[in-house]
Amino acid sequence: MKVAYDKIRSEIGNVIIGQDEVVKRLLTAIFCQGHCLLVGVPGLAKTLLIQTIASSLDLNFNRIQFTPDLMPSDILGSETLDQNRNFKFIKGPIFANIILADEINRTPPKTQSALLEAMQEYSVTIAGAKHPLDKPFFVLATQNPIEQEGTYPLPEAQLDRFMFMIQLDYPSYAEEVNIVKNTTSDIRYQVQKVITAEEITDFQHLVRRVPVTDHVIEYAVKLVHKTRPKGSLAIKDTNDYLEWGAGPRASQSLILAAKCNALLSGKYSPDIEDVKAVALPVLRHRIIRNFKAEAEGISVDDIIGRLL
Repeated sequence: MKVAYDKIRSEIGNVIIGQDEVVKRLLTAIFCQGHCLLVGVPGLAKTLLIQTIASSLDLNFNRIQFTPDLMPSDILGSETLDQNRNFKFIKGPIFANIILADEINRTPPKTQSALLEAMQEYSVTIAGAKHPLDKPFFVLATQNPIEQEGTYPLPEAQLDRFMFMIQLDYPSYAEEVNIVKNTTSDIRYQVQKVITAEEITDFQHLVRRVPVTDHVIEYAVKLVHKTRPKGSLAIKDTNDYLEWGAGPRASQSLILAAKCNALLSGKYSPDIEDVKAVALPVLRHRIIRNFKAEAEGISVDDIIGRLL
């Protein structure tokens, strides 16, 4: 698994400059059978990054550009009459291994919930008939944090379905120089496919078979409990700055991601440092600040840092 991961990183590095931590978290989610939400301003190659990862994996890939007029049937599919006047189900773009949900917050809640049902159940229901999705199945969604007009922010219950929320930052000066050099020439690198769907499924089972000691599980669960205001393990910062804490899915995601992080680092079992390494992307979309935190300019990442 470590060898395959290094090969994928090498292929992606030929197209995407920098963003090493983002690439690692995206691949971690894929190996854990989780979904990702990428948040960043326009121009940071969110879409290109996901397309490049999809190209390095031997999987079916579809991109869905979310717009305010998109209907659930536009992504799930619908039943139509064929030439013999029989109903026939026409599959929508959701029937692929990797779905790029571009600007997911630009579509109304009805369409968001249709996508999120597929994420949770790995199947869609059309006209009373259940249609299973191909596995492995991942949704990698993007969201622009600076546009508020014409957007429909994801409710907390739907955000909880995403294993990671990954923040993309601006590239460094040296990285941006290389980006401009590479993207303004006529040379295009063809990404090679590295692993198949069967190998990804095997890696997913491997991650779940990794043993974890009790004290690591207890640390992860205790960390999640610390985010819950008025709880038995809540610290002063939690009670002062948080409205709501993370739920049990956060504890599950912390342990799964820590297992995968250990494997990708060449270890056989995760320790507390692996839990800390994945805490930010797992928790940042699952806890809600109160007015006092916003007024004092204390971010979610600041609060998680204090909890760690």
